Amino acid sequence: MNRPLSGRRPLLAGALALPFLATRARAQAPRYGNLNVFIPAAPGGGWDGLGRAIEQVARPAGLVGSMQFENVGGAGGAVGLPRFVSQRRGRPDALMVAGAVMVGSTITNKSPVGIKDVTPIARLTDESLAVVVPANSPIQDIKGLMDALKAGPGAVSVGGGSAGGIDHILLGLLIKATGRNAREASYVGFAGGGPAQAAILGGQVKAGISGYSEFAEQIKAGRMRILATSGAERTDPKVPTLKESGIDIVMGNWRGLFAPPGISADIRARHTAFAGELRGLPAWKQLLDTREWQDAFMEGGAFEDFLKSDYDSTTAVLKDIGLA
Repeated sequence: MNRPLSGRRPLLAGALALPFLATRARAQAPRYGNLNVFIPAAPGGGWDGLGRAIEQVARPAGLVGSMQFENVGGAGGAVGLPRFVSQRRGRPDALMVAGAVMVGSTITNKSPVGIKDVTPIARLTDESLAVVVPANSPIQDIKGLMDALKAGPGAVSVGGGSAGGIDHILLGLLIKATGRNAREASYVGFAGGGPAQAAILGGQVKAGISGYSEFAEQIKAGRMRILATSGAERTDPKVPTLKESGIDIVMGNWRGLFAPPGISADIRARHTAFAGELRGLPAWKQLLDTREWQDAFMEGGAFEDFLKSDYDSTTAVLKDIGLA
């Protein structure tokens, strides 16, 4: 007697569906797997903000699965960097977010470990530095700050990132522009953007310098007054650049991705491809506009050449203003 076929049909349909489901699962798998992201700074600063922004865009796009973060702050990255180099060496899933601040801080702190000891992947963003004061400050504009610095730099405490970083360098250049010695600066360095903001808002320092995005919310809320920005062009149409204000200084705070030493060429190419795909996403371009970050994408040999040039020029500036 022949058995009815109806009982077999669900089994047959299920068997036929298995290859389709497997193919779909592979298609939906994250292209670059899971990532372990090291932030050599405290939460709340620019490097931390960039790392979280990458996750915000890359995960919904299916570029990555999970992204685990570790923050180790101190000395503009000079504390965390040796840890990344030693503990992540050769790891294919590890990346670090760092940038211009680390170049200056490792030089100033005479750190034996520097950006030369990690694997450059891509420069992602650049942004102007913002010079701010608390909203209740008697200093109304950049001229008022420059006058105060000229009268006595030591009496004008300025908060920012770790000593020797780009924020500190800008203060030194501002003081030098007044005709005073940059070594007279009263600079207060903080391990992250959060503590620096608290110090400025709490009146512990008279002014602050950091990436525009780190102060943006406080500026919009009216708790900080922005005096000028450091880029070649205005970040805010209402706020002049230093150059427009008669101060011959143009500076940018670049940030990017680095892998640990000891990885293979294939892994490096994979990380570079990830950075390139991230940059091409419409959501990434929208995020750059929202954060007031400039697209400064650079990879490969061009990025390596940039790093060497940036190290040399930063060293020269630090020596010139007495910080190296």
